[in-house]
Amino acid sequence: MPETSLGWAVQDLGGLVFQVGVWALLGVQAATLATGTGRFARRMIPVERVVLAVAMVWSLLHGAVPAWRDAPWLAVLDVFWPLSMLGMFVIGVKVAVAGRWRGAARGWPLLAESWAVVTVPTFVVAGEALGNVVGGVHLLLGYTGLGLLLVLRPELVRPRR
Repeated sequence: MPETSLGWAVQDLGGLVFQVGVWALLGVQAATLATGTGRFARRMIPVERVVLAVAMVWSLLHGAVPAWRDAPWLAVLDVFWPLSMLGMFVIGVKVAVAGRWRGAARGWPLLAESWAVVTVPTFVVAGEALGNVVGGVHLLLGYTGLGLLLVLRPELVRPRR
């Protein structure tokens, strides 16, 4: 955990930048119907956007308003960070199962979006120090890899003709 107010601000606002990237990923997934075309599949991404939006509000307020960091109401919003990551894992599973994305793009979201199921148990079992390392490396490799894949191989997520 950061030891200074500046450290908290950097961590939280850096997290907000990451969340903006996840928001953009949801846009690509929605535009390509990555989770499928059924009713449940089409509703997954809008629900995730609501959960992610609340997590983003927490990141912004916790990072930018030091006086509110210990407020109980803000602590309630903090729960939405891991919930948003759990929601992304569910979306990753659905992308893999739906099969609308092909090749590495079909499976990579599941890997990238498994942060909650990899990192949270690491925190519980191995502690905060290792949990932070595993979480950071997982996000960096998973989402950076997915972003590069989408940029370099966009044909993998386009509808077949």
